Formats: sequence, C-alpha cells, structure tokens
Amino acid sequence: MNSVMGMVTRAKAEIENLSPQEVADELRRGDVLLVDLREPAEVAGGYLSGATFAPRGMLEFHADSATPYHLDGFREDRRVILYCGSGARSALAARSLQQLGYRDVAHLDGGYKAWIAAGRPVQT
Repeated sequence: MNSVMGMVTRAKAEIENLSPQEVADELRRGDVLLVDLREPAEVAGGYLSGATFAPRGMLEFHADSATPYHLDGFREDRRVILYCGSGARSALAARSLQQLGYRDVAHLDGGYKAWIAAGRPVQT
C-alpha cells in the first residue's frame, strides 16, 4: 500500500529542494514567483514577503492559463518556488507543476517552519 509520506519522498527525489538560504538568495536576484500554498488560517500567522497566495487545493487551477482561476505571474517559463508549512505539500505541488509543463520549479524544503528556524524575516 502506498502512503502519502511515500508520495512526498518520491516527489522530493524528482524535484529541486532548496534550503532557506538558497530561497533567500534567489529572491534577492529577482524574477521569481514565490508561492505560499498554505491555507488562510496558516498565512494569518505570517508569510514570506512577496509571496503569492495559492492554497494547495487550487494551485493547478491558478497555474493553468486555460482556467478562469489563473493567477497573474504563473507562467511555465518562469522560475517558481513553492512553500507550505513543513515542505510536504510543496513537494507534491512542485511535482504537479512539472506535470503541467512548468520547467523551472523548486520548493522550500522544510517549508515555513524551516524558514523561521533559520531566523529569516516574515511579514505579519
């Protein structure tokens, strides 16, 4: 039987996993779409500056330009970095975007918790 954590492990083997330092470096360089996949109640506690909010359940609809739910900023040729609370949802989401044709996708390994633990700034 498969498990969700098995799925996360397999996804992480197929995607780019970034540390908080690597994400911070990429954000400084610019032209990155940073996507917060958490639910509104989670975001209320703080978020990474400049993030676009796309709860995990709507990500594929926001990323697909053929849907009425498409969000500006999502482009298959743009660098996209995803994050969630601890890195599991974002790993699955990064793999999903790859399957939609996104070519330059990564996620913050360890998620928002890793960002906080590294002493990185957040917006409230």
